[in-house]
Amino acid sequence: MSEGSEVYQMIQEVGPGAVILFDQDMVHHKPVHNISSPKQLQELCEALHKTSSLPLWIGIDQEGGLVNRLKPEYGFPETKSHAYLGKQDNTELTYQKAKDIGSVLREMHISINFAPVVDIAKEEDSSIIAKRERSFGRSSDVVYRHAKAYLEGLGSEGIWGCCKHFPGHGSAKGDTHAGFVDVTETWEVDELLPYSSLIEDGLCSMIMSAHVIHKDFDTQYPVTLSEHIMPKLLREKMGFDGLVFTDDMQMRAISDHYGIKEALKMGLNAGVDMFCFGNNLLPEPAKLFDLVCLVEQLLDEDLISENRIDYSVSKILTMKGQSPMTMKE
Repeated sequence: MSEGSEVYQMIQEVGPGAVILFDQDMVHHKPVHNISSPKQLQELCEALHKTSSLPLWIGIDQEGGLVNRLKPEYGFPETKSHAYLGKQDNTELTYQKAKDIGSVLREMHISINFAPVVDIAKEEDSSIIAKRERSFGRSSDVVYRHAKAYLEGLGSEGIWGCCKHFPGHGSAKGDTHAGFVDVTETWEVDELLPYSSLIEDGLCSMIMSAHVIHKDFDTQYPVTLSEHIMPKLLREKMGFDGLVFTDDMQMRAISDHYGIKEALKMGLNAGVDMFCFGNNLLPEPAKLFDLVCLVEQLLDEDLISENRIDYSVSKILTMKGQSPMTMKE
């Protein structure tokens, strides 16, 4: 990363809370993006940390199996999918495989793994969950036990895990990458059980919201933008006091239906702490400076409150000074 690069300037001048890495350029269909080898990635992450004046989180989707940014062809170890681990039903194996992933991430100076997937494989034909082997299984108990082992494995290496996709994407027939997905008729209440148990265990410090619509919770808006679901269900009823990340805000379930300013306003009022703009789905990239300006406009127009921003910033900075295992304690 050179000093004249756009990323360098962005970190120096605006200061993102985190960056997310991909291995392929999905917009321009290029096979190499941020990752080409362990040495290259380690140097990139070291440069990112060095450039940032504030502690910087570096995140990645390294679930294992088909969803792996650190692929064997780049020189990284092979990984096992959630579906494989759930089928073995050996939580010690799941712990070890997650620990192995965590060890590699730690060596690369990556802080957050956007995993485990806590979705229950209720829809066998789901193109985005079940068919991608991203769920530990079809029962809430199997998913809970293996998600717990996975989080403990990551945490033993000092890596934050982020449970996804709240309140459950496993019963969805569609893919929120492609557009609106309504789970009202397919979603079942036991999809919340892994989350509530992991929260009770003190293991669930980060949750990623799904862009699905559930009309029994909110008749109009997807979960990420709903003032009813995160504040009332997740925070008040389930007792979650960690960080809420969004799934990529450029997925078409959001980007096709809401302008960026409107989505930021609704997400902040819904209790989102960190927005993910991956710049790997749409031709027009989101620029951090523009996003910050939009948030400042929302503050000036009294459409969001300073207290809402301060709460999230304080929580993020506090957690950046801790490790996953100290949070559990």
